[in-house]
Amino acid sequence: MTQVDEEILETLREEGNMTPRALEDFDVTVANYARDRLSKMSQYGLVERLSRGLYRLTEDGKKFLDEELDASELEPAEE
Repeated sequence: MTQVDEEILETLREEGNMTPRALEDFDVTVANYARDRLSKMSQYGLVERLSRGLYRLTEDGKKFLDEELDASELEPAEE
């Protein structure tokens, strides 16, 4: 997890469901980086992909932000 990852999660918590482009519009990071990181964070259950390009924060994502969950303990979901 990087500082930008945390900023992405915080923005999702504050603003609701977002796309990578919306995160760029909110000056969090560029859309391509947000797309890559959201995809990776969805594998670990911190965000959920609702539809193509649209993501929301999960309960585990909220727990991570509230320091109730250590991201290093998460395992990627099996596909």
